[in-house]
Amino acid sequence: MKVSLVALGLTCCTIVKAQEYKSYPMWNAALPVEQRVTDLVSRLTLEEKVAQMLNTAPAIPRLGIPAYEWWNEVLHGVARTPYKTTVFPQAIAMAATWDTASLKLMAHYSAIEGRAINNRAVEEGKTGDRYKGLTYWTPNINIFRDPRWGRGQETYGEDPFLTAKLGAAFVSGLQGDDPRYLLAAACAKHYAVHSGPEPTRHTDNINPGLHDLWDTYLPAFRELVVNAKVAGVMCAYNAINGQPCCGNDLLMNDILRNQWKFTGYVTSDCWAIDDFVKNHKTHATTAAAAADAVMHGTDVECGTSVYKSLVNAVKDHIIEEKQIDSSLKRLFTIRYRLGMFDPTQDVPYTKIPFSVLEAPEHKALALKMAQQSIVLLKNEHNLLPLSTRLKKVAVIGPNADNRNALLGNYNGHPSHTVSILEGIREKLGANVDLRYEQGIDYTSDVAPSKDSAGKKADLKAIAARAADADVIIYVGGISPDLEGEEMSVNAVGFKGGDRTSILLPAVQTELLKELKATGKPVVFIVLTGSAIAIPWEKESIPAILNAWYGGQGAGSAVAAVLFGSCNPGGRLPVTFYGSDSDLPAFSDYSMQGRTYRYFKGEALFPFGYGLSYTTFKYSHVQMPATMQKGKPIMVTAAVTNTGRYDGEEVVQLYCSYPEVNAPIRALKGFQRFKVRKGETRMIVFRLQPEDLMVVDDSGNQYQPTGKLVISVGGGQPIATIKTTSNVVTKTILIK
Repeated sequence: MKVSLVALGLTCCTIVKAQEYKSYPMWNAALPVEQRVTDLVSRLTLEEKVAQMLNTAPAIPRLGIPAYEWWNEVLHGVARTPYKTTVFPQAIAMAATWDTASLKLMAHYSAIEGRAINNRAVEEGKTGDRYKGLTYWTPNINIFRDPRWGRGQETYGEDPFLTAKLGAAFVSGLQGDDPRYLLAAACAKHYAVHSGPEPTRHTDNINPGLHDLWDTYLPAFRELVVNAKVAGVMCAYNAINGQPCCGNDLLMNDILRNQWKFTGYVTSDCWAIDDFVKNHKTHATTAAAAADAVMHGTDVECGTSVYKSLVNAVKDHIIEEKQIDSSLKRLFTIRYRLGMFDPTQDVPYTKIPFSVLEAPEHKALALKMAQQSIVLLKNEHNLLPLSTRLKKVAVIGPNADNRNALLGNYNGHPSHTVSILEGIREKLGANVDLRYEQGIDYTSDVAPSKDSAGKKADLKAIAARAADADVIIYVGGISPDLEGEEMSVNAVGFKGGDRTSILLPAVQTELLKELKATGKPVVFIVLTGSAIAIPWEKESIPAILNAWYGGQGAGSAVAAVLFGSCNPGGRLPVTFYGSDSDLPAFSDYSMQGRTYRYFKGEALFPFGYGLSYTTFKYSHVQMPATMQKGKPIMVTAAVTNTGRYDGEEVVQLYCSYPEVNAPIRALKGFQRFKVRKGETRMIVFRLQPEDLMVVDDSGNQYQPTGKLVISVGGGQPIATIKTTSNVVTKTILIK
């Protein structure tokens, strides 16, 4: 066979060139990452550099750099992939567990599944595909300041301390503990002062006072950046004090980069840089917008085209190329820490097999966390737990057999999701007459049946058909189809993904009244991603469970709690207000009158609240009577299970300074653990001086002298609502 010398020469040349880049320092795994990154960036053209700053970064074949898509999601399990993954309870539900260990393990399992997906993408040459990368834009640590915000379900609730501790646990679990490589890269979002309304998020300009900024909106971000060493931060759509967050002097340059010394990468929220020109109208051109964002440390544009104008911005001397280089170095440092430029045999996570998706231990944790998240709001005359020896059970409501509602938003898709109805059926077995009827939709009395489409449901008839049951289980609330991110929803009480009223939709209350009128015991199971006002239900329905959006195992978890094989131990991470009139204007970002820390009214169910099938007693609470300012404080107590069931208690410690301008009270410690019936557990809290600080009107932290009130118990020191434990309060004099 004859071989063309020209072709042979070209082939040899190609091989030499293909091998040549491997000799560059950027590919030498023995060198420090900083040196390798510097070498890589020095070899890029300006056009190549700019292209790498888009979330969809193209391959650079001449250097062997693969394509990479920065955008991925792992809010409560790996999301939006084409594969079946484990779906854990929604973030707000995980917050209701008050369990940092469970959350850390959940994040670790999710990262393991994500690595398996990425490993396959590498094998298939699909590293540029969205939702297959290792940079996850989670957790959402915005403060859930107003229950009307549809995306509040993605957060860890309304409290800065709880949010900070849960968020740090998530970051630790997701990023792993390898000294050299990240298992995955977390991203704290949305920085900052961002929590709705959804329809105006692209134009909102918020002017938070310095007290609220440092007291409420920034503590969780500081915890994740300074202490948890989160790899990334996402800047928000809104403007602060007239400057868009992604180009904000105070947030980006002063606080994030200078005060907190953040060296990780920053991505914009998607199309947020477009907002500079189109919505905020703070910049006349895309080149000016892009340059300003980069000069404020925004390294990646999630969007389509604005950062492409950086090429001309450099040529027109709007920005210097070395500032582009700074962003590139941060971006490639993350990719190097993820092991993308090292031999696969050197990176331990590249050996994770695809078979770990939906591993048995992952599914078991999803079920456990769903159980942990359930909050028992009411249990009159100990109606719960129910007996499994019932003869007839009626299950009614729009969420009873709705699997999609259990998955929340920013979710993956498991191989199987257990609906509430399915969980109850499996628990009761074939010998119980189980009758199911959806009855109504969430917000209307239009009959949901295809056979009666368009007709109004007869609420009295629905109740009559359930009247001969031993117990009626109504499964209602709301759904991710009604609340979420920038949604087009046409339903009473909902707008643009948000809620216009926090009341349970009226048609559900009307049906519950009819069910109550049957004289049979009624159990109300609430599915929601936020606080719902249920004043009539609180007074009239004997048993109420809040089950959130509980993930793939929600049905089994609810059934376990209903019938007593699991004792509920969830606690509210948000305040359940009694009515819309309890809330300030949605667009008002002042914290006055908001959350348990500043709300002076009486909550329907307070932050930290949750009942149990057993009871707990706190005793032997010890703390010093006087202390010197700047010294740590040790608080000890004994917790005894005085009831008839084993149970898990969530111990909560709150601090308040009644003599200064500070929150009414603030959570400063919590622990969740199991206490068997009759058992006593000793607990210890060590409060550091920084835990005892408050924020003045100028945003400065200080520790007051005078009275410091500390309470320890199973909730807040509020006597207006019965709980399953006492709360012990003592006063310390700080000198």
